[in-house]
Amino acid sequence: MRTKRRKGESVAEREVVVVPEAGLHARPAAKFVKTAKGYSSDIVVIKDGAEVNAKSSLRLMTLGAKHGDKITIRANGEDEEAAVEALAALISEEEE
Repeated sequence: MRTKRRKGESVAEREVVVVPEAGLHARPAAKFVKTAKGYSSDIVVIKDGAEVNAKSSLRLMTLGAKHGDKITIRANGEDEEAAVEALAALISEEEE
């Protein structure tokens, strides 16, 4: 994970490969958003230059992130590192 400084603030970010076969659609997206909402940090997901709020299922699904795609998870706030780690682990897991 990288921690960057942006205008005096720290930002945690990590690039991950989408593992679930369904990508970030339907069930995986709902689980991702539910997890993201458990953190107070502002969290975004970035794919191919498009940046969306990680706490919005609709926005997240508009990215069209499929199995094997690379995405970046970026968080800014008091629990940013924990948020990025939890979400990266979630999207890197195989679906049950």
